[in-house]
Amino acid sequence: MDAKTAKRTAGLLAFWATVLISLPLVGGFFGRLHPAFDSMAHFRVHLAVLLMLAALPLILAHPFRRHGLLAAALGGAAILTVTGTSFPLALGPVQASYQPKDSLSPAYRLLQLNLLYDNPEPGKVLSLIGRMRPDVVTLNEVSPLWADKLALLSSAYPHRTVCRIGNHAGGVAILSVRPFAEGTEGQCLEGGTFATATVDLGGRHVEVGAVHLHWPWPFSQSEQIDDMAHLLANTTETSILAGDFNAAPWSAAATRIADASGMTPVGPAGPTWIHLLLPEFLRFAGLPIDHIFAKGDVIIHSVATLEAVGSDHLPVLVEFSLKAAEPQADDALTATAALVQ
Repeated sequence: MDAKTAKRTAGLLAFWATVLISLPLVGGFFGRLHPAFDSMAHFRVHLAVLLMLAALPLILAHPFRRHGLLAAALGGAAILTVTGTSFPLALGPVQASYQPKDSLSPAYRLLQLNLLYDNPEPGKVLSLIGRMRPDVVTLNEVSPLWADKLALLSSAYPHRTVCRIGNHAGGVAILSVRPFAEGTEGQCLEGGTFATATVDLGGRHVEVGAVHLHWPWPFSQSEQIDDMAHLLANTTETSILAGDFNAAPWSAAATRIADASGMTPVGPAGPTWIHLLLPEFLRFAGLPIDHIFAKGDVIIHSVATLEAVGSDHLPVLVEFSLKAAEPQADDALTATAALVQ
């Protein structure tokens, strides 16, 4: 095979590689039509990077240069729909904006973590919670392994809702330093994959939800969201929803959660999941599937991932406060009278 033939063969291989990669990449933009397309959307960035890499030899090969440029442009545009907030075709729900702390308003912290049902280093999780002392902790994959471990936190987190589930992966849980609202108790819903509790934060009530969605299609994530829709719609006016959603923030699944609950996503916090067999330095190539949603009087100050604690998910810490309560009519009249005098 001469050099010219070899170059053309390599160009054809690269051409068909870009075609094959572009199919699931484009399909991911149609996640609303079928959950199979939405499964492709979760890997949008990975597919876009692969497409641009495959386009490089085409750009250098004259007969396919135009196709290579188009493929590279498609990959770049796909990445902008994920990261470019000003890009006109950006998809997915708008993220909640951060606001600076008000020195007069107390700030609270919520820690979200998928424990990993068979975490080999549970001590790291307990140590992290002990050091960070978040006001509320939402947990996923609370397997029987974790029953005794979480009991060690009972004095620090006496207010709790722990949901059991039949399979080995375990259910969800909400642990709180703050008491639950008087006359209320936590609930386990959707077979232990959704927990809610109304937490009393200095006399203000915030409904906290912990969620663990199933894997995307061909698994039952879409059906689970359908089943949860009425529960999400009934969350109180001021609420926070946290969990492992097994869905990227730009996916149709995440948008459906936001639409059903009337909440706004917080973040993004960056990649939170990576397979345990992969080294930590590849975390940047992981998937951002652990999320916080909020609505009502919740004011977000910051969101960040913390160090790894033996799970394939990173902990996510969000700091927030509540809008100042509006004065009651009697209080307003009293204040007005005082000004007149």
